Amino acid sequence: MNKIQLLYVENVITRKKRSAQQQLSFFMVLENLGFDKQVDVIWRGEDAVWHTLPASFHSHLQPNKEYWLAQITREGSSEQSLPGNIEFALRYQCSDQEVWDNNESMNYSSQADSGIVIVRDRQLQNIDFCPAFHEGQKYLPVTVAVDQSLHAQKVTIHWTTDNWLSSHKTSCHFKRNYWDKAYLSNARNPNQYGVELWKGWLKVANAFHVQYSIACESQGQVLWENNTGTNYSVSRSKPLTVLILNLHCYQEDNQDYKFSQIARAIDERQVDIVCLQEVAELWNDGLGNFETNSAKIINDRLAQPFLLYTDWSHLGFDKYREGVAILSRYPIIRQDSKYVSDTHDVYSIHSRKVVMAQIFIPFMGLINVFSAHLSWWEDGFAQQFSCLRDWADSEQSESVKATLLCGDFNIAAGSTGYRLVVDAHEYEDQFLAANAHGVFEKVFRVNDPYWQNYLAEDYRIDYIFLNKNNDFRVTSGEILFTEHDYGRVSDHCGYLMTFEPGRN
Repeated sequence: MNKIQLLYVENVITRKKRSAQQQLSFFMVLENLGFDKQVDVIWRGEDAVWHTLPASFHSHLQPNKEYWLAQITREGSSEQSLPGNIEFALRYQCSDQEVWDNNESMNYSSQADSGIVIVRDRQLQNIDFCPAFHEGQKYLPVTVAVDQSLHAQKVTIHWTTDNWLSSHKTSCHFKRNYWDKAYLSNARNPNQYGVELWKGWLKVANAFHVQYSIACESQGQVLWENNTGTNYSVSRSKPLTVLILNLHCYQEDNQDYKFSQIARAIDERQVDIVCLQEVAELWNDGLGNFETNSAKIINDRLAQPFLLYTDWSHLGFDKYREGVAILSRYPIIRQDSKYVSDTHDVYSIHSRKVVMAQIFIPFMGLINVFSAHLSWWEDGFAQQFSCLRDWADSEQSESVKATLLCGDFNIAAGSTGYRLVVDAHEYEDQFLAANAHGVFEKVFRVNDPYWQNYLAEDYRIDYIFLNKNNDFRVTSGEILFTEHDYGRVSDHCGYLMTFEPGRN
Protein backbone atom coordinates (compact mmCIF):
# COMPACT_ATOMS: atom_id res chain seq x y z
CA MET A 1 0.00 0.00 0.00
CA ASN A 2 0.95 3.67 -0.18
CA LYS A 3 2.46 5.11 2.98
CA ILE A 4 -0.84 6.91 3.67
CA GLN A 5 -4.31 6.23 2.25
CA LEU A 6 -7.74 7.74 2.78
CA LEU A 7 -10.40 5.16 3.70
CA TYR A 8 -13.51 7.30 4.02
CA VAL A 9 -14.70 10.86 4.44
CA GLU A 10 -17.80 11.99 6.31
CA ASN A 11 -19.51 15.27 5.49
CA VAL A 12 -22.69 16.00 7.47
CA ILE A 13 -24.73 19.15 8.00
CA THR A 14 -27.10 19.34 10.97
CA ARG A 15 -29.63 22.11 11.24
CA LYS A 16 -31.13 23.57 14.34
CA LYS A 17 -33.63 26.38 14.80
CA ARG A 18 -31.12 29.18 14.72
CA SER A 19 -27.97 27.73 13.16
CA ALA A 20 -26.45 24.95 11.14
CA GLN A 21 -23.29 22.93 11.73
CA GLN A 22 -21.09 21.05 9.29
CA GLN A 23 -19.02 18.15 10.60
CA LEU A 24 -16.08 16.81 8.59
CA SER A 25 -14.31 13.55 9.43
CA PHE A 26 -11.39 11.95 7.60
CA PHE A 27 -10.34 8.36 8.38
CA MET A 28 -7.05 7.03 7.03
CA VAL A 29 -4.51 4.23 7.30
CA LEU A 30 -0.77 4.81 7.26
CA GLU A 31 2.50 2.94 7.47
CA ASN A 32 4.31 3.49 10.76
CA LEU A 33 7.50 5.24 9.63
CA GLY A 34 8.57 6.27 13.13
CA PHE A 35 7.47 7.53 16.52
CA ASP A 36 7.65 11.26 15.77
CA LYS A 37 5.10 11.84 13.03
CA GLN A 38 2.73 14.57 11.87
CA VAL A 39 -0.40 13.85 9.84
CA ASP A 40 -2.60 16.62 8.45
CA VAL A 41 -5.61 17.11 6.20
CA ILE A 42 -5.09 20.08 3.89
CA TRP A 43 -8.57 21.25 2.89
CA ARG A 44 -10.65 24.13 1.61
CA GLY A 45 -14.33 24.86 1.33
CA GLU A 46 -16.32 26.94 -1.11
CA ASP A 47 -14.57 30.09 0.11
CA ALA A 48 -11.32 28.72 -1.48
CA VAL A 49 -9.29 29.33 1.71
CA TRP A 50 -6.91 26.47 2.53
CA HIS A 51 -6.75 25.10 6.08
CA THR A 52 -4.52 22.59 7.89
CA LEU A 53 -6.40 20.12 10.10
CA PRO A 54 -4.16 17.91 12.31
CA ALA A 55 -5.08 14.23 12.53
CA SER A 56 -4.55 12.11 15.63
CA PHE A 57 -3.76 8.47 16.28
CA HIS A 58 -6.85 6.25 16.41
CA SER A 59 -5.67 2.63 16.78
CA HIS A 60 -3.16 0.04 15.62
CA LEU A 61 -3.96 -2.06 12.57
CA GLN A 62 -0.83 -4.23 12.41
CA PRO A 63 2.61 -3.83 13.99
CA ASN A 64 3.60 -1.49 11.15
CA LYS A 65 0.26 0.12 10.29
CA GLU A 66 -1.98 2.57 12.12
CA TYR A 67 -5.39 4.22 11.78
CA TRP A 68 -5.56 8.00 12.15
CA LEU A 69 -8.58 10.30 12.34
CA ALA A 70 -9.12 14.02 11.76
CA GLN A 71 -12.35 15.81 12.67
CA ILE A 72 -13.65 19.36 12.66
CA THR A 73 -17.05 21.02 13.19
CA ARG A 74 -17.86 24.42 11.71
CA GLU A 75 -20.90 26.44 12.76
CA GLY A 76 -22.59 28.76 10.32
CA SER A 77 -23.41 32.32 11.29
CA SER A 78 -24.17 35.67 9.71
CA GLU A 79 -20.41 36.33 9.65
CA GLN A 80 -19.30 32.85 8.51
CA SER A 81 -20.86 30.46 6.06
CA LEU A 82 -20.46 26.69 6.21
CA PRO A 83 -17.61 25.13 4.20
CA GLY A 84 -20.11 23.41 1.86
CA ASN A 85 -18.43 21.31 -0.80
CA ILE A 86 -14.80 20.68 0.10
CA GLU A 87 -11.54 19.72 -1.62
CA PHE A 88 -8.71 18.07 0.34
CA ALA A 89 -5.55 15.94 0.46
CA LEU A 90 -3.63 14.08 3.17
CA ARG A 91 -0.05 14.96 4.17
CA TYR A 92 2.21 12.69 6.25
CA GLN A 93 5.54 13.92 7.64
CA CYS A 94 7.98 11.68 9.54
CA SER A 95 11.76 11.25 9.82
CA ASP A 96 12.51 13.90 7.17
CA GLN A 97 10.03 12.25 4.81
CA GLU A 98 6.91 13.90 3.40
CA VAL A 99 4.34 11.81 1.56
CA TRP A 100 0.86 12.65 0.28
CA ASP A 101 -2.39 11.00 -0.62
CA ASN A 102 -3.88 13.54 -2.98
CA ASN A 103 -5.94 11.24 -5.20
CA GLU A 104 -3.15 10.92 -7.77
CA SER A 105 -2.62 14.72 -7.88
CA MET A 106 -6.34 15.38 -8.45
CA ASN A 107 -7.18 16.03 -4.77
CA TYR A 108 -10.27 14.54 -3.16
CA SER A 109 -13.66 16.21 -3.05
CA SER A 110 -16.66 15.79 -0.78
CA GLN A 111 -20.11 17.19 -1.41
CA ALA A 112 -21.85 19.09 1.36
CA ASP A 113 -24.03 16.79 3.50
CA SER A 114 -23.06 13.69 1.53
CA GLY A 115 -22.65 11.59 4.67
CA ILE A 116 -20.16 8.73 4.52
CA VAL A 117 -18.33 8.14 1.26
CA ILE A 118 -15.85 5.28 1.05
CA VAL A 119 -13.01 5.63 -1.41
CA ARG A 120 -10.78 3.65 -3.72
CA ASP A 121 -11.76 0.04 -4.32
CA ARG A 122 -13.31 -0.62 -0.90
CA GLN A 123 -16.91 -1.78 -1.12
CA LEU A 124 -17.40 -2.62 2.54
CA GLN A 125 -16.10 -0.46 5.41
CA ASN A 126 -16.54 -0.56 9.18
CA ILE A 127 -16.99 3.04 10.30
CA ASP A 128 -16.97 4.96 13.58
CA PHE A 129 -15.43 2.01 15.42
CA CYS A 130 -13.59 2.48 18.70
CA PRO A 131 -10.90 0.15 20.14
CA ALA A 132 -12.07 0.65 23.73
CA PHE A 133 -15.33 0.30 25.62
CA HIS A 134 -16.78 3.16 27.61
CA GLU A 135 -17.13 2.57 31.32
CA GLY A 136 -20.17 0.41 31.99
CA GLN A 137 -20.88 -0.19 28.29
CA LYS A 138 -23.03 -3.31 27.73
CA TYR A 139 -23.81 -3.01 24.00
CA LEU A 140 -21.40 -2.45 21.14
CA PRO A 141 -22.77 -0.61 18.06
CA VAL A 142 -21.28 -1.56 14.69
CA THR A 143 -22.00 0.59 11.62
CA VAL A 144 -21.08 -0.64 8.16
CA ALA A 145 -20.86 1.41 4.97
CA VAL A 146 -21.74 -0.71 1.93
CA ASP A 147 -21.27 0.26 -1.68
CA GLN A 148 -24.77 0.43 -3.15
CA SER A 149 -23.59 -1.34 -6.30
CA LEU A 150 -23.25 -4.55 -4.26
CA HIS A 151 -27.04 -4.72 -3.83
CA ALA A 152 -26.43 -6.12 -0.35
CA GLN A 153 -29.02 -8.66 0.79
CA LYS A 154 -27.71 -9.30 4.29
CA VAL A 155 -24.98 -7.90 6.53
CA THR A 156 -23.92 -9.98 9.53
CA ILE A 157 -21.45 -9.42 12.36
CA HIS A 158 -19.52 -12.51 13.49
CA TRP A 159 -18.12 -11.97 16.98
CA THR A 160 -16.54 -13.63 19.99
CA THR A 161 -15.66 -12.81 23.59
CA ASP A 162 -13.32 -15.79 24.15
CA ASN A 163 -10.88 -15.69 21.25
CA TRP A 164 -13.18 -17.75 18.98
CA LEU A 165 -13.61 -20.70 21.33
CA SER A 166 -17.26 -19.81 20.81
CA SER A 167 -18.87 -17.26 18.51
CA HIS A 168 -22.09 -15.36 17.84
CA LYS A 169 -23.84 -13.84 14.83
CA THR A 170 -25.75 -10.56 14.88
CA SER A 171 -27.69 -9.26 11.88
CA CYS A 172 -27.39 -5.63 10.84
CA HIS A 173 -30.34 -3.54 9.75
CA PHE A 174 -30.39 -1.14 6.83
CA LYS A 175 -30.68 2.46 8.04
CA ARG A 176 -33.25 4.35 6.03
CA ASN A 177 -31.97 7.66 7.42
CA TYR A 178 -28.36 8.66 7.83
CA TRP A 179 -28.60 9.57 11.50
CA ASP A 180 -30.32 7.69 14.27
CA LYS A 181 -33.55 9.39 15.34
CA ALA A 182 -31.86 10.44 18.59
CA TYR A 183 -29.91 13.05 16.65
CA LEU A 184 -33.09 14.71 15.38
CA SER A 185 -31.29 16.02 12.30
CA ASN A 186 -32.49 16.37 8.75
CA ALA A 187 -29.26 15.16 7.13
CA ARG A 188 -29.87 13.71 3.69
CA ASN A 189 -29.85 9.98 3.06
CA PRO A 190 -26.34 9.11 1.81
CA ASN A 191 -27.70 6.56 -0.66
CA GLN A 192 -27.74 9.22 -3.36
CA TYR A 193 -23.93 9.16 -3.12
CA GLY A 194 -23.71 5.41 -3.61
CA VAL A 195 -23.39 4.28 0.02
CA GLU A 196 -25.78 2.32 2.23
CA LEU A 197 -25.44 2.24 6.01
CA TRP A 198 -26.18 -0.93 7.99
CA LYS A 199 -26.11 -1.12 11.76
CA GLY A 200 -26.05 -3.85 14.38
CA TRP A 201 -25.80 -3.97 18.18
CA LEU A 202 -23.72 -6.61 19.97
CA LYS A 203 -24.91 -7.56 23.44
CA VAL A 204 -21.46 -7.84 25.06
CA ALA A 205 -22.52 -7.53 28.73
CA ASN A 206 -19.33 -7.36 30.85
CA ALA A 207 -17.00 -9.04 28.35
CA PHE A 208 -13.44 -7.74 28.64
CA HIS A 209 -12.56 -8.21 24.98
CA VAL A 210 -14.64 -8.59 21.82
CA GLN A 211 -13.36 -9.51 18.37
CA TYR A 212 -15.55 -9.26 15.28
CA SER A 213 -15.63 -9.32 11.52
CA ILE A 214 -18.38 -8.36 9.05
CA ALA A 215 -19.89 -10.44 6.25
CA CYS A 216 -21.99 -9.05 3.41
CA GLU A 217 -24.10 -11.41 1.30
CA SER A 218 -24.48 -10.07 -2.21
CA GLN A 219 -25.56 -11.68 -5.48
CA GLY A 220 -24.57 -15.20 -4.48
CA GLN A 221 -21.24 -14.27 -2.90
CA VAL A 222 -20.00 -13.29 0.56
CA LEU A 223 -17.65 -10.34 1.02
CA TRP A 224 -15.76 -9.89 4.31
CA GLU A 225 -14.60 -6.80 6.18
CA ASN A 226 -12.21 -8.26 8.77
CA ASN A 227 -9.71 -5.46 9.31
CA THR A 228 -7.34 -6.83 6.64
CA GLY A 229 -7.34 -10.27 8.22
CA THR A 230 -6.76 -9.27 11.85
CA ASN A 231 -10.44 -8.80 12.89
CA TYR A 232 -11.66 -5.77 14.79
CA SER A 233 -10.93 -5.72 18.49
CA VAL A 234 -12.54 -3.82 21.38
CA SER A 235 -11.43 -4.10 25.01
CA ARG A 236 -12.30 -2.69 28.41
CA SER A 237 -8.60 -1.92 28.57
CA LYS A 238 -5.89 -2.76 26.10
CA PRO A 239 -4.34 -6.20 26.59
CA LEU A 240 -1.47 -6.39 29.06
CA THR A 241 1.76 -6.28 27.03
CA VAL A 242 4.93 -7.77 28.51
CA LEU A 243 8.42 -7.57 26.99
CA ILE A 244 11.42 -9.64 28.08
CA LEU A 245 14.96 -8.86 26.91
CA ASN A 246 18.53 -9.69 27.92
CA LEU A 247 20.56 -6.48 27.41
CA HIS A 248 23.99 -8.13 27.01
CA CYS A 249 25.61 -6.10 29.80
CA TYR A 250 26.95 -3.13 27.80
CA GLN A 251 28.73 -5.39 25.30
CA GLU A 252 27.03 -4.08 22.16
CA ASP A 253 28.51 -1.88 19.45
CA ASN A 254 26.52 1.36 19.05
CA GLN A 255 25.24 0.74 22.56
CA ASP A 256 23.69 4.16 23.09
CA TYR A 257 21.75 3.96 19.81
CA LYS A 258 20.48 0.52 20.78
CA PHE A 259 19.22 1.79 24.13
CA SER A 260 17.22 4.38 22.17
CA GLN A 261 15.84 1.69 19.87
CA ILE A 262 14.63 -0.31 22.87
CA ALA A 263 12.90 2.77 24.30
CA ARG A 264 11.38 3.50 20.91
CA ALA A 265 9.97 -0.04 20.69
CA ILE A 266 8.49 0.20 24.20
CA ASP A 267 6.73 3.43 23.23
CA GLU A 268 5.56 2.39 19.79
CA ARG A 269 4.40 -1.07 20.84
CA GLN A 270 2.70 0.32 23.96
CA VAL A 271 4.45 -2.11 26.28
CA ASP A 272 3.17 -2.16 29.86
CA ILE A 273 5.78 -4.25 31.70
CA VAL A 274 9.42 -4.79 30.74
CA CYS A 275 11.60 -7.47 32.33
CA LEU A 276 15.30 -6.93 31.64
CA GLN A 277 18.32 -9.13 32.30
CA GLU A 278 22.05 -8.36 32.18
CA VAL A 279 21.22 -4.87 33.36
CA ALA A 280 24.55 -3.18 34.03
CA GLU A 281 26.03 -0.11 35.65
CA LEU A 282 29.65 0.84 36.29
CA TRP A 283 31.21 -1.18 39.14
CA ASN A 284 32.74 1.79 40.97
CA ASP A 285 34.42 -0.36 43.67
CA GLY A 286 31.13 -2.20 44.18
CA LEU A 287 29.20 0.98 44.94
CA GLY A 288 27.75 1.22 41.45
CA ASN A 289 26.78 4.31 39.46
CA PHE A 290 23.02 4.53 38.91
CA GLU A 291 23.34 7.19 36.22
CA THR A 292 25.01 4.53 34.04
CA ASN A 293 22.40 1.86 34.81
CA SER A 294 21.17 0.54 31.46
CA ALA A 295 17.57 0.06 32.64
CA LYS A 296 17.51 3.66 33.93
CA ILE A 297 18.90 4.99 30.64
CA ILE A 298 16.20 3.17 28.66
CA ASN A 299 13.50 4.33 31.09
CA ASP A 300 14.65 7.96 30.88
CA ARG A 301 14.22 7.84 27.10
CA LEU A 302 10.59 6.77 27.18
CA ALA A 303 7.98 9.34 26.23
CA GLN A 304 6.60 8.85 29.75
CA PRO A 305 9.05 7.09 32.13
CA PHE A 306 7.82 3.96 33.91
CA LEU A 307 8.24 2.85 37.50
CA LEU A 308 11.61 1.08 37.76
CA TYR A 309 12.84 -1.56 40.19
CA THR A 310 16.30 -3.05 39.74
CA ASP A 311 18.93 -4.92 41.75
CA TRP A 312 22.30 -6.50 41.00
CA SER A 313 23.81 -9.94 41.60
CA HIS A 314 27.51 -9.99 40.78
CA LEU A 315 30.47 -8.41 39.02
CA GLY A 316 30.04 -8.70 35.25
CA PHE A 317 32.75 -8.43 32.61
CA ASP A 318 35.16 -7.17 35.33
CA LYS A 319 33.69 -3.66 35.28
CA TYR A 320 29.91 -3.72 35.88
CA ARG A 321 27.38 -4.46 38.57
CA GLU A 322 25.18 -6.92 36.67
CA GLY A 323 21.56 -7.59 37.58
CA VAL A 324 17.94 -7.56 36.53
CA ALA A 325 15.09 -5.03 36.38
CA ILE A 326 11.34 -4.55 36.02
CA LEU A 327 9.81 -1.46 34.41
CA SER A 328 6.06 -0.97 34.85
CA ARG A 329 3.57 1.44 33.35
CA TYR A 330 1.17 0.55 36.19
CA PRO A 331 1.48 0.98 39.98
CA ILE A 332 3.93 -1.31 41.78
CA ILE A 333 2.22 -2.23 45.03
CA ARG A 334 5.18 -4.12 46.48
CA GLN A 335 8.68 -5.07 45.37
CA ASP A 336 11.45 -7.39 46.56
CA SER A 337 14.69 -9.03 45.47
CA LYS A 338 16.38 -12.26 46.57
CA TYR A 339 19.25 -14.51 45.68
CA VAL A 340 17.97 -17.80 44.33
CA SER A 341 21.47 -19.28 44.09
CA ASP A 342 23.35 -20.99 46.90
CA THR A 343 26.20 -18.53 46.58
CA HIS A 344 25.84 -14.82 47.28
CA ASP A 345 29.44 -14.00 46.37
CA VAL A 346 29.35 -10.83 44.28
CA TYR A 347 32.56 -11.90 42.52
CA SER A 348 30.98 -15.15 41.31
CA ILE A 349 29.00 -15.29 38.07
CA HIS A 350 26.96 -18.10 39.65
CA SER A 351 25.41 -15.66 42.15
CA ARG A 352 21.93 -15.04 40.80
CA LYS A 353 19.43 -12.56 42.19
CA VAL A 354 15.80 -12.18 41.02
CA VAL A 355 13.59 -9.10 41.37
CA MET A 356 9.85 -9.30 41.99
CA ALA A 357 7.10 -6.68 41.64
CA GLN A 358 3.43 -6.94 42.54
CA ILE A 359 1.63 -4.77 39.99
CA PHE A 360 -1.97 -3.59 39.77
CA ILE A 361 -3.33 -3.84 36.22
CA PRO A 362 -6.58 -1.91 35.55
CA PHE A 363 -9.55 -4.23 34.84
CA MET A 364 -7.28 -7.23 35.48
CA GLY A 365 -6.18 -6.98 39.11
CA LEU A 366 -2.95 -7.81 40.93
CA ILE A 367 -0.21 -9.85 39.30
CA ASN A 368 3.20 -10.95 40.54
CA VAL A 369 6.04 -10.50 38.06
CA PHE A 370 9.54 -11.93 38.50
CA SER A 371 12.51 -10.93 36.33
CA ALA A 372 15.13 -13.69 36.44
CA HIS A 373 18.47 -14.60 34.89
CA LEU A 374 19.29 -18.14 36.00
CA SER A 375 22.40 -20.24 35.44
CA TRP A 376 22.90 -23.00 32.87
CA TRP A 377 21.77 -26.50 33.86
CA GLU A 378 25.29 -27.64 34.79
CA ASP A 379 25.85 -24.48 36.87
CA GLY A 380 22.84 -24.73 39.17
CA PHE A 381 19.63 -24.13 37.21
CA ALA A 382 17.67 -26.87 39.02
CA GLN A 383 18.35 -25.48 42.49
CA GLN A 384 17.80 -21.89 41.38
CA PHE A 385 14.50 -22.60 39.64
CA SER A 386 13.28 -24.58 42.65
CA CYS A 387 14.09 -21.61 44.90
CA LEU A 388 12.36 -19.20 42.52
CA ARG A 389 9.28 -21.42 42.28
CA ASP A 390 9.05 -21.71 46.09
CA TRP A 391 9.35 -17.94 46.43
CA ALA A 392 6.66 -17.34 43.80
CA ASP A 393 4.36 -19.88 45.49
CA SER A 394 4.80 -18.10 48.84
CA GLU A 395 3.67 -14.83 47.25
CA GLN A 396 0.48 -16.34 45.83
CA SER A 397 -2.88 -15.42 47.40
CA GLU A 398 -6.53 -15.20 46.42
CA SER A 399 -6.05 -11.57 45.39
CA VAL A 400 -3.23 -12.38 42.95
CA LYS A 401 -4.69 -13.16 39.54
CA ALA A 402 -1.51 -14.47 37.91
CA THR A 403 2.20 -15.04 38.45
CA LEU A 404 4.69 -14.55 35.61
CA LEU A 405 8.25 -15.86 35.76
CA CYS A 406 10.05 -13.86 33.09
CA GLY A 407 13.52 -13.69 31.65
CA ASP A 408 16.60 -15.60 30.59
CA PHE A 409 16.43 -19.11 32.06
CA ASN A 410 19.41 -20.51 30.14
CA ILE A 411 17.57 -23.72 29.28
CA ALA A 412 16.76 -24.63 25.69
CA ALA A 413 13.20 -25.61 24.86
CA GLY A 414 12.95 -29.39 25.19
CA SER A 415 16.14 -29.70 27.30
CA THR A 416 16.53 -31.37 30.68
CA GLY A 417 15.95 -28.04 32.41
CA TYR A 418 12.82 -27.42 30.37
CA ARG A 419 11.59 -30.91 31.35
CA LEU A 420 12.02 -29.90 34.99
CA VAL A 421 9.60 -27.03 34.43
CA VAL A 422 7.13 -29.20 32.50
CA ASP A 423 7.17 -32.07 35.00
CA ALA A 424 6.31 -29.73 37.89
CA HIS A 425 2.89 -29.04 36.29
CA GLU A 426 2.84 -25.52 37.74
CA TYR A 427 4.12 -23.14 35.05
CA GLU A 428 3.56 -23.10 31.29
CA ASP A 429 5.50 -21.62 28.36
CA GLN A 430 3.41 -18.71 27.05
CA PHE A 431 5.25 -18.06 23.78
CA LEU A 432 4.57 -21.67 22.85
CA ALA A 433 0.92 -21.29 23.85
CA ALA A 434 0.56 -18.23 21.61
CA ASN A 435 2.37 -19.53 18.54
CA ALA A 436 2.18 -23.33 18.51
CA HIS A 437 -0.93 -24.25 20.43
CA GLY A 438 -0.90 -27.84 19.19
CA VAL A 439 2.64 -28.34 20.45
CA PHE A 440 1.78 -26.53 23.69
CA GLU A 441 -1.10 -28.95 24.28
CA LYS A 442 1.17 -31.98 23.74
CA VAL A 443 3.89 -30.62 26.04
CA PHE A 444 1.88 -29.13 28.90
CA ARG A 445 -1.62 -30.57 28.78
CA VAL A 446 -1.59 -34.19 27.60
CA ASN A 447 2.06 -34.96 28.42
CA ASP A 448 2.76 -36.64 25.10
CA PRO A 449 5.72 -39.01 25.68
CA TYR A 450 7.39 -37.69 22.54
CA TRP A 451 6.88 -34.00 23.32
CA GLN A 452 10.59 -33.21 23.18
CA ASN A 453 10.63 -34.10 19.48
CA TYR A 454 8.27 -31.22 18.72
CA LEU A 455 10.77 -28.72 20.17
CA ALA A 456 13.85 -30.02 18.38
CA GLU A 457 14.29 -26.82 16.39
CA ASP A 458 13.12 -24.42 19.09
CA TYR A 459 16.27 -22.78 20.42
CA ARG A 460 14.75 -20.29 22.85
CA ILE A 461 16.24 -19.81 26.30
CA ASP A 462 14.13 -16.73 27.20
CA TYR A 463 10.60 -17.34 28.49
CA ILE A 464 7.51 -16.10 30.20
CA PHE A 465 6.22 -18.94 32.37
CA LEU A 466 2.67 -18.35 33.63
CA ASN A 467 1.32 -20.22 36.63
CA LYS A 468 -1.26 -22.80 35.65
CA ASN A 469 -3.96 -21.74 38.13
CA ASN A 470 -4.49 -18.16 36.98
CA ASP A 471 -7.12 -15.93 35.43
CA PHE A 472 -5.09 -14.87 32.41
CA ARG A 473 -4.61 -16.16 28.90
CA VAL A 474 -1.97 -15.24 26.34
CA THR A 475 -3.35 -13.72 23.13
CA SER A 476 -0.19 -13.11 21.09
CA GLY A 477 3.54 -13.65 21.17
CA GLU A 478 6.17 -12.32 18.82
CA ILE A 479 9.92 -11.99 18.51
CA LEU A 480 11.23 -8.43 18.64
CA PHE A 481 14.55 -6.74 17.87
CA THR A 482 15.39 -8.51 14.66
CA GLU A 483 16.61 -7.23 11.30
CA HIS A 484 12.94 -6.93 10.31
CA ASP A 485 11.84 -4.41 12.95
CA TYR A 486 14.05 -2.35 15.28
CA GLY A 487 17.30 -4.16 14.49
CA ARG A 488 19.48 -6.29 16.74
CA VAL A 489 20.08 -4.64 20.12
CA SER A 490 21.63 -7.58 22.01
CA ASP A 491 22.91 -11.13 21.59
CA HIS A 492 19.33 -12.11 22.55
CA CYS A 493 16.06 -11.33 20.82
CA GLY A 494 13.22 -9.81 22.77
CA TYR A 495 9.88 -11.55 23.26
CA LEU A 496 6.69 -9.50 23.31
CA MET A 497 3.51 -11.11 24.61
CA THR A 498 -0.02 -9.91 25.35
CA PHE A 499 -2.44 -11.20 27.99
CA GLU A 500 -6.13 -10.81 28.76
CA PRO A 501 -8.41 -12.03 31.56
CA GLY A 502 -9.76 -15.55 31.08
CA ARG A 503 -8.12 -18.94 30.79
CA ASN A 504 -6.86 -20.66 27.65
